[in-house]
Amino acid sequence: MDRFPALPRRLARCALVLGLVAPALMSGAAAAAQELPKTIKLVVPFAPGGAQDVIGRYLASQLASRLGTPVVVDNKAGAGGVIAADAVAKAPADGGTLLLATGGAISIAPQLLAKLPYKVQQDFAPIALVADTPMVLAVRSDSSYRTLPDLVKAASAQPGQVSYASTGNGTVSHLTGELFAQAAGVKLTHVPYRGASPATVDLLGGQVASIVTSAASIEPMVEGGKARVLATFTAAPISTLPGVPTVQQAMGLSGLAVPVWVGLMAPAKVPSSILERLGAEVLAICRLPETRARLQAAGAQSTCGGSAEFGRLIAEDSKRWERVVQRGNIKGE
Repeated sequence: MDRFPALPRRLARCALVLGLVAPALMSGAAAAAQELPKTIKLVVPFAPGGAQDVIGRYLASQLASRLGTPVVVDNKAGAGGVIAADAVAKAPADGGTLLLATGGAISIAPQLLAKLPYKVQQDFAPIALVADTPMVLAVRSDSSYRTLPDLVKAASAQPGQVSYASTGNGTVSHLTGELFAQAAGVKLTHVPYRGASPATVDLLGGQVASIVTSAASIEPMVEGGKARVLATFTAAPISTLPGVPTVQQAMGLSGLAVPVWVGLMAPAKVPSSILERLGAEVLAICRLPETRARLQAAGAQSTCGGSAEFGRLIAEDSKRWERVVQRGNIKGE
């Protein structure tokens, strides 16, 4: 007697169930693959040609290749990145518009501007952290300030007589200088410029005593023997400036490692499945040796971080600048 008479019927039932479930699974997978719009726009809050634009265009190219979807860079410069951020905050929440975010519009502007057109926590979703641009304090090569303690000693003896140039009022350059002055307990005179180039010109011309700027912008002057970096606002010394101490190493001051970050953000209500997919792709790109080389060429360091880490960094960054702005009574323009 056949001991398995029911087996064919069971197999038939299983086949029937699989036949019903498989199309549903396939349609679900197809839907997931179709979630992203046909074209993605990456909004860059800077004019073409700068370091952040270079980073944005590289990311756009890599994302397009990995996603199989065109990624177009849209430069929206102005208002310290607020114009670009506002455009993304108001964009459709379908993953078709992304922001190359920096601290200016996300961490600093909310502390300076009473009528910001967006709320960071409500209007944006962090996708991934990509890069960090080291900041430094530098002087002219023939300056009498040979070390950071020399500059602090002079500022202590003559409050307000030692000046520092920044890349503009309310910029990370300005606030980093103010953060340093507050931590060192000295009064420095802030001289804002419209960008790093004119600030550097006046530093070399002797119109200002020092400058707080990105390492990348001052390194050509250092290599040419025209400027000297006294310290970096980083957690550890940077490879492109061998022998230069961090502020903590030079002065024993903690809390002065300032991450000048670059990351990707989206409108807050973009579906989590899209955010997760974009985040995974950005992190994969971030870890490529080619990416590290490209970022270093643009004056940045690769700093890969997921959405949770990125969100924590934004919160910490915002609290830091809130304290600096309030203590220094700094007003936005």
